[in-house]
Amino acid sequence: MPVPAKPKIYHIVHVDRLASIVADGCLWCDAEMDRRAPSGTTIGMSAIKQRRLKGPPLSSHPDLHVGDCVPFYFCPRSVMLFVISRANHPDLSYCGGQEPIIHLEADLQTVVTWANEHGQRWAFTLSNAGSYYFEDRGDLAHLHEIDWSAVYATNWQQCKEGKQAEFLLENRFPWQLVERIGVHSQAIHQQVMQALPANDHRPPVEVRRSWYY
Repeated sequence: MPVPAKPKIYHIVHVDRLASIVADGCLWCDAEMDRRAPSGTTIGMSAIKQRRLKGPPLSSHPDLHVGDCVPFYFCPRSVMLFVISRANHPDLSYCGGQEPIIHLEADLQTVVTWANEHGQRWAFTLSNAGSYYFEDRGDLAHLHEIDWSAVYATNWQQCKEGKQAEFLLENRFPWQLVERIGVHSQAIHQQVMQALPANDHRPPVEVRRSWYY
């Protein structure tokens, strides 16, 4: 499958985290979140978060770790969301299922342009950046190395690693770069609308059931 004309990237977060993201004006990386007292529900696996903080640095930026970056997938309905939806993984303390999880969507090229203009480093991986080994790239000319068929696969058991390719932005991800919010249900849609600022950036919010399991 060729590289999409306008790739989108997706970050998943519990809906109760949205208000603090809006208040801060950004999403923070895990390294920064560890220094703060975050409000809301954590949906990640603590062991993987630690590995991303302390594991080998990125080859494209040798002094930068995965945990120093805000992570995005290249698709909704990620493998991690599947794990969350089952609510039975022994390493996952969150057991609230997928309905409260929202997708924050952004445009890859727009984000990279912003990052380059503001001196924030970025990279993308060819597989799960939380694994013990992965390859990363720091040039969009290498986007063709991502297995895009795996990224967009709905039946991904045989291509799980490729589906988990990630985009990583150093330190923080500006709220203004979020172009759309996808939610599971009308009830969550209402919660999101209540958390959005009245007189600032308000990306469209859509019930996107196909983004969920």
